[in-house]
Amino acid sequence: MNEKAKILIIRFSSIGDIVLSSLLIRILRKRFPASQIDFVVRDQYAELIRCNPYLNSVIEFRTGGGFNDLHRFAQRIKQEKYDLLIDIHNSLRSRYIRYLSGAGEKMNVNKRIFARTMLVKFKRNYYYSYVSVADRYIESLGIYGIKNDLQGLELFIPDEIADRVSNLVLSLKSNRFGKIIGLCPSARHFTKRWPEERFIEAGVSLSCELNAKIIIFGGKDDTGLCTAVKEGINKRSGDEIASSFCGKFSLFETAAAIKSCDLIVTNDSGLMHIAAAMKRKIVAIFGSTVREFGFFPIGSENIVLEKENLYCRPCSHIGRKNCPERHFRCMNEITASDVVKAVKKIAGEVK
Repeated sequence: MNEKAKILIIRFSSIGDIVLSSLLIRILRKRFPASQIDFVVRDQYAELIRCNPYLNSVIEFRTGGGFNDLHRFAQRIKQEKYDLLIDIHNSLRSRYIRYLSGAGEKMNVNKRIFARTMLVKFKRNYYYSYVSVADRYIESLGIYGIKNDLQGLELFIPDEIADRVSNLVLSLKSNRFGKIIGLCPSARHFTKRWPEERFIEAGVSLSCELNAKIIIFGGKDDTGLCTAVKEGINKRSGDEIASSFCGKFSLFETAAAIKSCDLIVTNDSGLMHIAAAMKRKIVAIFGSTVREFGFFPIGSENIVLEKENLYCRPCSHIGRKNCPERHFRCMNEITASDVVKAVKKIAGEVK
């Protein structure tokens, strides 16, 4: 098989998708140990792969520009004369770059758009087998003998950050708590968010039943929600059992803090995939999205809670700003006791 001197991967966003690409990066390096492997990513997500030892360089695509900026960027890629371009984003922008790249060979991810559309719009399931998104990234490279090495996802965090954040998290645990449980109550779209009140109820119960310190995670845009969950847990318990790192940490720092938790309770979100990359035990709550879309957590012990056989589910492959049926049963019918039971099971507290 032909060796490739220069390889380019394109995936602009978002957090979960970029973390999922870590499997592809690793097995590409194993297959082409002497090749130059570069990665194009939007600047705000570059931190996630900047320290990946399997990459030669991370090329940042700056957002906010128009078509002229995109064209100049495509010309820059063309000048590099890549032997193989792997487009795992497959968007209008990435296709434009792919088209102009002049790469010797071009490959792109199969997003199963027909099957996805049929399932969302008509509830007809044409997904004949489950293939995770991480596996979809590598399936087109089968001609090179590349396959999943079953080692899961990974993130590479600088030692200074890992040590500093780990010490901070462990100081919150002190000698008072037996476990640290992380809650990730946000997601980009409303229909992927388990209700705030349920996170509060579950947090109180988990702290009480498992003697756990509760830590809330999220981004800057999630500050209001995460603060409400933290304050709700503390008020209801009458104690300072919950803390929030929402908006206070970089992506690296958040990953390091998640790694210091015993387990994570999360919606279908980018932080869920970070938790999987950190090999944490995960209880994941899925609402409007389903397994077939390929985003269930991989490479870590997990329990997924979902309302199966609901007539209106899935209503979207990425989530919506509100429930189109106005009942939100996919999330409302998953109770706090369901989550507590799953956490206790995966934590080994019950059989």
